[in-house]
Amino acid sequence: MFAIKKTLALSETGWHDFKRAVFACVLTNLCLFLPFIVIIQAIVTLLDPLMSGGTLDTQKLLLLLAAGCAAALLYFFVYRNEYRKTYTTAYNESAKIRIEAAEHIRKLPLSFFNNKDLSELTTNIMADCASVEHTMSHVVPGLLSTIITSALITVILCFYEWRMALSLFAALPIALCIILLTRTLQAKFGERHVIAKMNVSGQVQEYLEGIKVVKSFGLSGEKSKALESALRNMMWEAIKFEGLAGIFVTLASIILQAGMGLVILVGVTLLSGGSLDPIRFLMFVIISAKIYSPLLVLLTLLPEFFYMLISTARLQRLRTEKAMTGEENISLQNYDIELQSVSFAYGGEEVIKDISLKIPQNSMTALVGPSGSGKSTLSRLIPRFWDVKQGKILIGGRNIRDIDPERLLSYMSFVFQDVVLFNDTVMNNIRIGKHDADDEEVFAAAKLARCDEFTAALPRGYETVIGENGSTLSGGERQRVSIARALLKNAPIVLLDEATASLDPENEGLIQEAISELVKSRTIIVIAHRLRTVMGADKIAVLENGRLVEEGRGDELLAKKGLFARLYNIQQESLGWTAGK
Repeated sequence: MFAIKKTLALSETGWHDFKRAVFACVLTNLCLFLPFIVIIQAIVTLLDPLMSGGTLDTQKLLLLLAAGCAAALLYFFVYRNEYRKTYTTAYNESAKIRIEAAEHIRKLPLSFFNNKDLSELTTNIMADCASVEHTMSHVVPGLLSTIITSALITVILCFYEWRMALSLFAALPIALCIILLTRTLQAKFGERHVIAKMNVSGQVQEYLEGIKVVKSFGLSGEKSKALESALRNMMWEAIKFEGLAGIFVTLASIILQAGMGLVILVGVTLLSGGSLDPIRFLMFVIISAKIYSPLLVLLTLLPEFFYMLISTARLQRLRTEKAMTGEENISLQNYDIELQSVSFAYGGEEVIKDISLKIPQNSMTALVGPSGSGKSTLSRLIPRFWDVKQGKILIGGRNIRDIDPERLLSYMSFVFQDVVLFNDTVMNNIRIGKHDADDEEVFAAAKLARCDEFTAALPRGYETVIGENGSTLSGGERQRVSIARALLKNAPIVLLDEATASLDPENEGLIQEAISELVKSRTIIVIAHRLRTVMGADKIAVLENGRLVEEGRGDELLAKKGLFARLYNIQQESLGWTAGK
């Protein structure tokens, strides 16, 4: 039983509720036999006058009728209790598992996401948790209750006639062996079916995300081939898996039901030998017809349970991924940032190589360099999106590896070039920066970020829902919402990833004004592609191939005539470029 708790990753509350659900199912199964006991007693009452020559006991029949009605009413209440104990508690536990999985994913380092597709993680939270939910509500309680009920009935029947009782279950071990011995083969085809479903999920997501490109280049036919192929593959894998499982279940069911013939054969033999009376023979025949129903369900549920184990195992692997940890009660007194011989690698490829750099508090430091030089990676090591391979990153003299990631991020605000917004109101998208902010605080931050200039034209102002990822807003408007978030958070450290790189001149001017408000009296780290925009920075760190090759003020670096000067001159020359006729 404890293996089931571990397999389904149940909480203590969920485990307690699960045991109650199994007990409720056992109680329901046992109550199902009450009507048959009443029927058997009624048959005995009806046959007694024929066999003994007495009169029919109508009073007893009326009592049996009342007992049958009471049994039906009892079954109603018992089944309602079972429903509450199984389905309701399963849904509650599934919700907890989903929330815990989402919370665990949130605490994982970004290196984990480099090796995972978004569709796979979506499958973990949705489909895999749904499998656990289905297993808890429909499969495992039914399996265990059927096993327990069958064992109890076998023991009871042995007191009446052990030879008939044994013959009743003689074929069950053979039927179970067919299901259990083919488990490996079922698991193989089940795994292929799960992989096919994940592939479809990924293809659907890719197709929808790229629908603009597909339409604009008229590639609907070619680009849909991968999705169509994935769908057809999932269909065939489903047919193979369900067909295979169906064959084994059908064969096991036929063998199990052959036991009915064995019951009748043994019963007739004992009846003709005078060692069994007709009433007991009739009772066993009736019970046999009834008891095979849950046993057939057992044979059906076993392959389903094995299939569910694939999803639960994947969910378990996710939950065992090591989350980033640290102390939550650390309070930073200053915000000097220092990198000491920092190295970092994606997989086996080293992208940051032995970098040492000091970023003073209340200063602006720009990270520049050619594409692929490590600027973005370095800016993501500072907030501990990844842990460094070698060296240390200190903030206020504290190693960031000792600080809880969420505590560390509370000291930082971010403005990235690629803004992520939610399908919610402008107000709530800004309030993400500070969840408990009142409306006046949000309005103040929005005004500083120049958001009030475009919200005035929206149908409901700040209460306008802006669509998925802010689809109803322009790039500049989305960027200003992002800056408003950072202003509302009011963190002492700000990381900017060239927020104006892809904007038109009008929006760029507005964003620059908003950023000017954001960077006042803060420790600023800027990833710069347009070098002229950071000439006034307190320090410029120049990266190349993951190494720090230069650092200093802009005029100092230009005077050195090194990499920074070369990149700066190339950009200045490109400003005079015009399209030819």
